[in-house]
Order: sequence, then structure tokens, then C-alpha cells
Amino acid sequence: MPTLLTAALTALLTTTSLAGAQTLYFSAIPDEDETRLVSRFSKVAEYLEGELGVDVEFLPVKSYAASVTAFRNDQIQLAWFGGLTGVQARLSTPGSRAIAQGKEDPIFVSYFIANTETGLEPSDSFPIEAAGMSFTFGAKTSTSGRLMPEYHIRQETGEAPAAFFSRVGFSGDHSQTLRLVASGAWQLGALNFAVYDKAVAEGAPEVETARVIWQTPPYPDYNWTIRGDVDARFGEGFADRVQAALIGMDDPELLAAFPREAFIPAQNADFDPIEATATELGLIE
Repeated sequence: MPTLLTAALTALLTTTSLAGAQTLYFSAIPDEDETRLVSRFSKVAEYLEGELGVDVEFLPVKSYAASVTAFRNDQIQLAWFGGLTGVQARLSTPGSRAIAQGKEDPIFVSYFIANTETGLEPSDSFPIEAAGMSFTFGAKTSTSGRLMPEYHIRQETGEAPAAFFSRVGFSGDHSQTLRLVASGAWQLGALNFAVYDKAVAEGAPEVETARVIWQTPPYPDYNWTIRGDVDARFGEGFADRVQAALIGMDDPELLAAFPREAFIPAQNADFDPIEATATELGLIE
């Protein structure tokens, strides 16, 4: 009997140990180059480990689409998504939910920037004078670098971007959009306002030759989304604990990684306007 009891206790302890050894993997859309992403999020992983009592590891991905695929395939359980990629991830993974967003994210905007050689001036109105010039988006599934800029181009001009501009491309990320417009490789581009504002604050040389000429009306964007099966894996209430840890993040250095002033609660319905716009443009079915 003692042998049976010992075996049962050993099995229980082993199961508990394995559960405790689970690692929470998270990622983020690559809105900047990979080196900067790893630097930005490694300290966030350390913070979450301390708050949650489980191992946490940041896994960089190569593209926006790859972040959605990794989430769907359970390679990551938590992600810092853009508005559109968050919608795509939640649609592909039933039960997943948005749990937090930056304080700035309900009223996010995109900047349209132009190389100074174009002669385009800042305005409160859409730059109709840009007709026939070259234009680059960011990533193909970026909310602030493609979805909302394309929506407003169509709304303001009545034309598809490829018809309004002489040439249209995709840079891959916001930082690259800024570099390409600043160099004159593209005359105009659209990007995340926070990336441009950060470049201004850091005194980046690109802002000398690529300036903001227009900004979109506000829309909801970035969000933390978590898989619906994390409670079964990490324990009852784990998703709520992750949400509390994110909302409780108040270290300015950690928040600067996003960059955000603070995190606030979010829910799936907050991003219904993004889903509707993406459906209208044929980016999701």
C-alpha cells in the first residue's frame, strides 16, 4: 500500500511540475526591424514572468502574417497585434479575446508623409495634389500602414490607390516607410504616428526630408490578444491575471517599448470598426 501511495504522489507531483513548467510564448507584429523588437520586448517578458509566476518568452516573427499564423498554430499564446492582425487572429482562433490596449489606441491615427522635394505642405485636408505621385504603404496587413490609409484614399479620391497614384508599393514596416520617403525612393507614404513622433523625439535625420502633410481621423488599433485555452493550460483565471499584469504595467521604460503611456482594458467589440473596414476592402472574408 505505501508503494502504491508513493507512486500516486509521485505521479501527482510530476503532473503538477509539468504544468508549472509551461512556458507562455508571446510575440508582436514586426512594425520595426527585428533587432529593435527583441530589445523592446525582452524586458517585457521578464516583467510578465515576475507578475505571473510562469516562464515567459518573446518569439520574434518575420511578418505580420506570420504573427497571425503563430497565434493560430499555438506557437504563441499572447500577442501584441495591430487592429487588423488582431481581428484576423481572433477570427482564426475561436475563444481568443482582446484583453488590453494602449491608452492611445482607441484614438490612433496614421500620418501621411511626403518627401520635401514634392512641395506638398501640411494641411487639414487630404492631399489631392498628390495625384500622380508615387506612394508606399507599410506591411500589407498593417492597420495604420495600409488598411486605414487605403480606406481614406478611396473615400477622399473615389479611386483605388493604384489609380490615384502613379506607383504603389509596400515597404514592410513603418520605419522602412520613413526611410524610403526620406530618401526620395518614394514620394509619399503612410505610417503609424507613434513611429514618426518617436523619430522626431530622437532627432532622427529622416524627419528633415520626410514631413507630415496629413493625418487620418482616429480609429482603434493595437491590442493585446490572448488565446482562449490559456486557463486550461496555466490555471483558472490565468487570462485575467495576464490582463491585470498588462494594465498594471507602470514602468516608463517598459511602456516606452511600445511606446504607450499606459494600458487599459479592451474587448473584441472595440475592434468591430476595423473588421468592417477590412471586410469592405476585401482584406478579410
